[in-house]
Amino acid sequence: MLSILIPTYNYNVYPLAKELVKQALACNIVFELICMDDGSGSHLNSDNQNINTLTSCQFIENTKNLGSLGTRIALAKKATYNWLLFLDADTLPKSTSFITYYINSLNKNFDVIFGGIDYKISHEKKFALRETFGRKRETASALKRSKMIYKFVSSANFLIKKGVFLDTLGTVNKTTYGQDYLFGALLKSRKATIKHIDNAVYHLGLDENTVFLKKSKIAVNTLAELYKTNQIKEHDISLIKAYKKLNKLGLVKIFKVITAIFNRNIEKNLTSSSPSLFLFDLYRLRHFCNVTS
Repeated sequence: MLSILIPTYNYNVYPLAKELVKQALACNIVFELICMDDGSGSHLNSDNQNINTLTSCQFIENTKNLGSLGTRIALAKKATYNWLLFLDADTLPKSTSFITYYINSLNKNFDVIFGGIDYKISHEKKFALRETFGRKRETASALKRSKMIYKFVSSANFLIKKGVFLDTLGTVNKTTYGQDYLFGALLKSRKATIKHIDNAVYHLGLDENTVFLKKSKIAVNTLAELYKTNQIKEHDISLIKAYKKLNKLGLVKIFKVITAIFNRNIEKNLTSSSPSLFLFDLYRLRHFCNVTS
């Protein structure tokens, strides 16, 4: 009935797996849980081996790095059942009825069900940017997400039909950070039926400010390549829309010049305890312009 799939890299997934198994057993459903480490060689995998002792569970260590998307595809191909529940390793269900809520939402008329993301307040300066972005941009009720079903696409917590997942992403070669952009665009282009529900997980593994800035640039690089190679045709991506407006008005060059003057001050703000998401948007748009134009 349900394959619970957790890609990981250098992270102790055992507490998450244990909680999910507890909930699945309480639901009295047929299930499996597969966790796959993407060739990290981490000492934490000794803890992850304990997953093999849990009911209907297995932990697999890749001998080589496949990348985030490659690992997800490998997990999907290995899955026994037709419904796949993907969860990021650094998440934890908010509710003790997390699995029950998903099971009750199963409907053949929907291809994908997104549960949502939430964040605990850390109050630590070094995580301020990631936490602020997460709480203000990623955390949203099912009602809000349902108004733009393809915009609020997160690979951290979703249920999908196996055939739909493999047909949508099974032939994609890119495995770089930022694939949620592509996932949402591909789901929209194939007119996949999506349902959003309030069944969030906490995102626990926050990146420090400087790390998140680097990852954001990588994500923008991925998006720019997808855009330039025309792999994203239908989308709800604000960054591309903003770039198109600048380009149409002939303002890309002047935007790059002006933002370059303030770039150091912008980075200073983004690594502070009170980062501005408006400046973060400008920062990413400037980088998109740099790698696209």
